[in-house]
Amino acid sequence: MKIGVPIEIKNNENRVGMTPSGVFELTKRNHTVYIQKNAGYNSGFLDEDYKEVGAIILDTIEEVYAAAEMIVKVKEPIEPEYKLIREDQVVFTYFHFASSEVLTRAMMDSKAVCIAYETVEDPDGSLPLLIPMSEVAGRMSVQQGAKYLEKPIMGRGILLGGVPGVPPAKVLVLGAGVVGIQAAKMAAGLGANVFIMDINMKQLRYVSDIMPNNVISEFSSEYNIRKHIKDSDLIIGGVLIKGAKAPKLITRDMLKEMQPGTVMVDVAVDQGGCFETTVPTTHQDPTYIIDDVVHYSVANMPGAVPYTSTMALTNVTLPYVVKLAEMGWKKACKKNPSLAKGLNIVKGKIVYPEIAEAFDMNLETV
Repeated sequence: MKIGVPIEIKNNENRVGMTPSGVFELTKRNHTVYIQKNAGYNSGFLDEDYKEVGAIILDTIEEVYAAAEMIVKVKEPIEPEYKLIREDQVVFTYFHFASSEVLTRAMMDSKAVCIAYETVEDPDGSLPLLIPMSEVAGRMSVQQGAKYLEKPIMGRGILLGGVPGVPPAKVLVLGAGVVGIQAAKMAAGLGANVFIMDINMKQLRYVSDIMPNNVISEFSSEYNIRKHIKDSDLIIGGVLIKGAKAPKLITRDMLKEMQPGTVMVDVAVDQGGCFETTVPTTHQDPTYIIDDVVHYSVANMPGAVPYTSTMALTNVTLPYVVKLAEMGWKKACKKNPSLAKGLNIVKGKIVYPEIAEAFDMNLETV
């Protein structure tokens, strides 16, 4: 199969769809891999690294899309890429369709086969291609939150872990999934007082078992959220509903109850965000302030640490890329139910229920 890896053109997206190690696994199986010139540069991989393992370097993104039967990338295509995607071409990437009707309709019009990393699902319900980026984003949420609590950036002027004689910050984590657990772990490690909330009691029991004493689990309800936001310094939203829009757990009116300089980090922004006031931002301009509350809602947080993120992503996507290349998408999805769950849009048809529901469109089968 002919596989293309273009440069990511989303704002400040520094990751790349495949490492040289991943390319080697494909070329040794006699597949052809096209890498756009300098695609891996910001992740620490040079064109020479790719050439050494048999990749063909192409100068432009247009050439990569034109040559490839399958595109492997990181983030969803953006408007300049829509016209480059062809009928029957396989596009394997993060899509998050439920948060964008424009993207959904563009991919339907392309009649491509869109396989979304974020909905590939194992029998136990876990999302193997989302987990590593959720781990990165969960840890980064605390790193970024701690920074934006500083007064020059309009935060409350609080050091997350405090110092002897001065209490640490209070961190509220919404969601006890991968993002929430990683965020709680990082915040606790820095010495903050952490409250983590979820509606899944099994997850809360797990959190209580593995976390240190400065992490307290609590059942999530509007009443409990309203209680905690009044004195929380950093609020992290890490709620996920597979393939669907995130629920709005913090509404606009709740901001009035928060302390000026409170920081909110919405890791669920790719799925529409779990704060009503969430608007996607970029690494170039990451924050905005509403009612004296600092909002951080960068839609590609792991793009700021591209070497770590690219390595972690290729570790999990490569086995599926190999299957798709060896068998073609139809046979690979038929033989691998986990991969089949990644099918979102196939040749103009929506085949994933949550996307059809999000835009009141017809759900079809393949």
